[in-house]
Amino acid sequence: MTEQVSVFIDNKPGRLNAVTAILLDQAIDIRAMTIANHRGYGVAKLLVSDPRLAHQALTEQGFAAALQPVLAVVIADRPGGLHDLLEGLAERQINVLNAYGFVITPGQSAVWCLEVADLAETARLVEARGWRVLKESELYRLSSPLAP
Repeated sequence: MTEQVSVFIDNKPGRLNAVTAILLDQAIDIRAMTIANHRGYGVAKLLVSDPRLAHQALTEQGFAAALQPVLAVVIADRPGGLHDLLEGLAERQINVLNAYGFVITPGQSAVWCLEVADLAETARLVEARGWRVLKESELYRLSSPLAP
């Protein structure tokens, strides 16, 4: 499984910039990020090139941060690519708690990152249905084109 970094941030100008400055200082590359706002606070979830170093650097600078396991699945970048994956999860009654995605190769491959209750079981199901679950090294580096 792979890990994302979740960071709690005051919803004020410059706070997100402080997070990215810390990551820049550590030469950590951001692969994907999502931000949710709730009552003056935000939760940023980041896929980065070195999640453990990012977590350490952010907490040392006073940010509330946590490492969270996620499942990163390669899907086809086409209409219905995500639907196919979600249909397979729904058939097995797997609830997606949180998710986000990004395109790797337009018209070919994308990555969908999932938070689910049982990552290991979901990974087995996904792979049994022919999708590829990315290893940490593949996701964090994204050094070569990916095939769904």
